[in-house]
Amino acid sequence: MMKAIIGNSLVHKLKPKERQYDVRDVNLKGFLIRVTPTGKMSYVCQYNRGRRINIGQVGVITPAQARDKAKQILSQAVMGLLPKEHQRNKLTLEQFVSDEYENWRKANRKNGIADLKRLRVNFVKEFGNRLLGELTPIVIEKWRTGRINNGIYPSTVNRDIVILKSMLSKAVEWEFISENPLTKLKPFKVDSVAKVRYLDKNEENQLKNTLRLRDEELKEKRERGNQWRRERNYDCLPTLQQFIFADYMSPMILVTLNIGLRRGELFNLTWDDINFTHALLTVKGNSAKNGKTRHVPLNTVALQALKDWQQHGNHFNGLVFSNAKTGIAFGQVKKSWVRILEKADIKNFRWHDMRHHFASKLVMTGVDLNTVRELLGHADIKMTLRYAHLAPEHKANAVAKLVTQDIY
Repeated sequence: MMKAIIGNSLVHKLKPKERQYDVRDVNLKGFLIRVTPTGKMSYVCQYNRGRRINIGQVGVITPAQARDKAKQILSQAVMGLLPKEHQRNKLTLEQFVSDEYENWRKANRKNGIADLKRLRVNFVKEFGNRLLGELTPIVIEKWRTGRINNGIYPSTVNRDIVILKSMLSKAVEWEFISENPLTKLKPFKVDSVAKVRYLDKNEENQLKNTLRLRDEELKEKRERGNQWRRERNYDCLPTLQQFIFADYMSPMILVTLNIGLRRGELFNLTWDDINFTHALLTVKGNSAKNGKTRHVPLNTVALQALKDWQQHGNHFNGLVFSNAKTGIAFGQVKKSWVRILEKADIKNFRWHDMRHHFASKLVMTGVDLNTVRELLGHADIKMTLRYAHLAPEHKANAVAKLVTQDIY
């Protein structure tokens, strides 16, 4: 029987052997790691002689989390409160999400917190008491049909199902269930071309004018506030008059319209990612949706917007755009965005539609789809084909080649 301090250092050193073996923690009696010949490792708590309970898998929860859970089990056992042991095939959706899946999703997916929120709101709330294996296609089919009948877009329902399927695939991988019951459930067909929304010239001008007016109003508001403070001998806030932008919204929007970054890519952008000399922006793999680094040229509008915003100096932790109150990256800017759209009188235009706007304008000016794909960071050209209809002259040129000199 091996003994050691169970922590990240030990976990990285452990290797599988021909036979299963345990490593006991030297500081907490009853806390151990079990290593199988396949390399699978689990945290285990022996709370009584011959009585053990599996706490969780290595990689799903951290050693510190497993230790805390073991302490709780051991303290309850001392008081005679024995833990309730669930057989793997008797685990409910809510138990699996809370005890096994939540920590893994947060640690291994960029949008883990948001995905878990959708998972809980859409599925745990509705089916939390069902066993994992009871989430059959007919059960989910009835759920999603109800959603469609309530006016929810098919694309939204499809995204929710993707998250649920992903969770069930992990349950299979971790051997909580033998197969994913939703493997054969097909997504709703979605007309992706019809969903492309971009600004016409008038809307684009309205948006830019609204941004300029907003910046001026914020600057004037700061001056009025400082006048009020001076009259009462209070300390004044820094003036905004010397800056182009009053806050982060205008540069965020201008950059997105001109280089088509995803919201997460924009929010996680650092000054080190921007090469002002060569007018080049790097989207690092840990921020990109497909996990691959890409380099995006900056046009004059985006480059100048970033230069002007850099002069503002209101930056934290190397981030280009950061929350002044917390010093960390933004999660969303929905309230400010909605107010801007209302003042600009622009309807049905989401933040993500600025990315569609960027791509649409490129295609309409004759840029080939593969270049658009590279700029957007699409892993598959199929995603970019939604913009193909915006270049009708290409189709016209194609059929024109059938015409010979002698028409009839």
